[in-house]
Amino acid sequence: MKKIWDSQNNETVYAINEEALYNRILSKKRTTNSITNCSELLLIIVNAGSSVFITAVNSLGKASILMYTLSVWMIGTALYVIVGRISRKRAEKKFNKTMLDELNQAIVTAAYQVRLSQLMRWNIIPVGALSLIGLWGLGKPMWAFGLIAAIFILSYYASGWEHRIYKSRKRELEILKEKLNNEH
Repeated sequence: MKKIWDSQNNETVYAINEEALYNRILSKKRTTNSITNCSELLLIIVNAGSSVFITAVNSLGKASILMYTLSVWMIGTALYVIVGRISRKRAEKKFNKTMLDELNQAIVTAAYQVRLSQLMRWNIIPVGALSLIGLWGLGKPMWAFGLIAAIFILSYYASGWEHRIYKSRKRELEILKEKLNNEH
């Protein structure tokens, strides 16, 4: 913001430096896109890789229908994220390069990231349940069962912390849009 003296009214007025605002919007958009891309790719790789690993280990040892179910659930999660990524990328092409459109695109991407993080947080519950029931059924020692349960509980709470960060970033973008709309 620049402070300008209005000589007609003898008062101070403020003007927005549009170039700096536009650069700030682009920076926030790049950050949002980068985080979302990283999250999607990580979710795809981890879920698909875990699915393959679980299937391989399960087929080599004592086969468990629960472990195959977990494997199918995880590959389904990876496919869900792939479809969401494709849809998000297609939607990005609908925005123009104006300041408001760049901001709207950043908000849409941030909203997608918030939804994705919430879904993946809830996804911990069925993955954890299937894992623990599968371990129980395979007769694994109680300490392993407790360790895995603790890891899933910690993951659930850590994902809540992460989700709140994404929500606050989305809210920052919405506040910026409100301010921009109020100026015009």
